[in-house]
Amino acid sequence: MSAWRVVAVIAVVGAVTFLTRAAPFWFFKRGTPRWVNYLGRVLPPAIMAILVVYCLRGVSLLTYPYGLPELLAGAAVVGLHLWKKNNLISILGGTALYMVLVQLVFAG
Repeated sequence: MSAWRVVAVIAVVGAVTFLTRAAPFWFFKRGTPRWVNYLGRVLPPAIMAILVVYCLRGVSLLTYPYGLPELLAGAAVVGLHLWKKNNLISILGGTALYMVLVQLVFAG
């Protein structure tokens, strides 16, 4: 790729990033509409619920290990979140526990 093409791509990416970040300030000069506040309140839990369903869609409850790694890791995520109230700690802790369970405990 030529140097001019690299510069052009970087310029386009920078302009698009700037425009998408600035657009809400241009469109909502008088304040945020109620429907945007509503979406900001309900979409994060809805997206998390969809991600949980997506992640658990392939779990077989009828064959070994009967979904135990997923259940234990999910319980750890909930417990860590209730304890620490930190998304990053909850996700990292649950993922680490799941990997230990799948690779070491329930390896078969």
